[in-house]
Amino acid sequence: MEDGNRSFTVDEALVEMGFGKFQLCVLAYAGMGMVAEAMEMMLLSFVGPAVQSLWNLSSREESLITSVVFAGMLVGAYSWGIVADKHGRRKGFIITAVVTFIAGFLSAFAPNYTWLIVLRCFVGLGLGGGPVLVSWYLEFIPAPNRGTWMVIFSGFWTVGTIFEASLAWLIMPSLGWRWLLALSSIPSSLLLMFYKWTPESPRYLILQGRKAEALSILEMIARTNGTQLPKGVLATEMETEMEETIHLPTESTHLLKPGEEVEEAPPPPVSKIVLKSDNKGPLLVLLSPELIKRTLLLWVVFFGNAFAYYGVVLLTTELKISQNSCYPSEKGLTHSSNDVNYRDVFIASFAEFPGLLISAAMVDRLGRKASMSSMLFMCCIFLLPLLTHQSPTLTTALLFGGRICISAAFTVVYIYAPEIYPTVVRTTGVGVGSSVGRIGGVLCPLVAVGLVHGCHQTIAVLLFEIVILVSGICVCLFPFETSGRELTDTISTSKESSSSSV
Repeated sequence: MEDGNRSFTVDEALVEMGFGKFQLCVLAYAGMGMVAEAMEMMLLSFVGPAVQSLWNLSSREESLITSVVFAGMLVGAYSWGIVADKHGRRKGFIITAVVTFIAGFLSAFAPNYTWLIVLRCFVGLGLGGGPVLVSWYLEFIPAPNRGTWMVIFSGFWTVGTIFEASLAWLIMPSLGWRWLLALSSIPSSLLLMFYKWTPESPRYLILQGRKAEALSILEMIARTNGTQLPKGVLATEMETEMEETIHLPTESTHLLKPGEEVEEAPPPPVSKIVLKSDNKGPLLVLLSPELIKRTLLLWVVFFGNAFAYYGVVLLTTELKISQNSCYPSEKGLTHSSNDVNYRDVFIASFAEFPGLLISAAMVDRLGRKASMSSMLFMCCIFLLPLLTHQSPTLTTALLFGGRICISAAFTVVYIYAPEIYPTVVRTTGVGVGSSVGRIGGVLCPLVAVGLVHGCHQTIAVLLFEIVILVSGICVCLFPFETSGRELTDTISTSKESSSSSV
């Protein structure tokens, strides 16, 4: 085939150009969104106790401040995913950044409890758009080293949690919670400041039939990285497959006489091929026969990881408190000042760094499935001794190890989830899965706090063990491995690639 007739896909272009300066800029922007989300989530640990004493709130009213954020994220993760799949990644994450910044900044001026609840709910609604930035970033990364760079991207969450803990340690004792809320909204404002320089995903553009725009962005990537695009014409996966099929002879191929020319019928527009799935609602597409197995398994894994992650974080403090009340003979450590609490949270946040290093080392070498399942099963092993009362030192060490494992597993989940869905429903699929995870985050405090405070440590830990074990089994049942594979654009190509890899 001559170069003039050769075609290449977005994935082939990204592999040819490699990871360079352009991807580093995309990483910095998407990473700032991850920092913003981590800071807004982390501050809930500090704002709740502060306003409880200020406004004389009950424990139920204090917990509602956290619950409304998760409720907002539940709605936002689903809604913004649909917006991004239908109207573009850029429109999806700019709306979420605006909502998060405005609601987060105004929270600092909330005159009473009701206004704080309403504004924090809108913050959660904006934070629900996190999967949009994940998908946007993923669609610019070459397949061979996608896992490693996604782990590095996830590291921005840990940076955000540590930065928020240190900020609270410095701000809360002197300036109070309102200043903490205002300063924590700064990362979201940076997303707005640099928005005009962000490109649209070429995958989204080419699926919408906007090939010229997609090619322009790919050319910009090549210039920035100092490389060149492959020779030929930009095409979708479907077009390249149709092109290969057209040139493959079959038993029924008509043999041409000397001098006779064949008239090739033009391929159908890509939009008609892709929009074949748009007759259904986005949720129905995720539950279609081609995607239902991976969707249901992913929901269980997202729920289990979120339930276990926030559970291990809460158990770190709740088990210490319960040891004083449930085991009065033990001399437990009590937090006599706010400074000690901030210091403990600050130190505990560093447990996620080893998890990032482990996931970075495993994700491309062992694959996504082996990395997730091994870390989940290891987390079960760390939590197993906590079925019975242990010394404070051993309890802290076991929970530290459990947090390393669950943070590593959670990191790989956010790498694997966007890879198993085609471009047409990628952000919707990740968004809905993330929403299911938020349900786990809402239910977790009821177990970690309620059962442990009621001196039912064995039941609480046993429940965590069951949830984590089921999640690990579901990971093993995923239909295919995505390490090193190109991303798919349509449901039909996704089905073909998954069946070929089983």
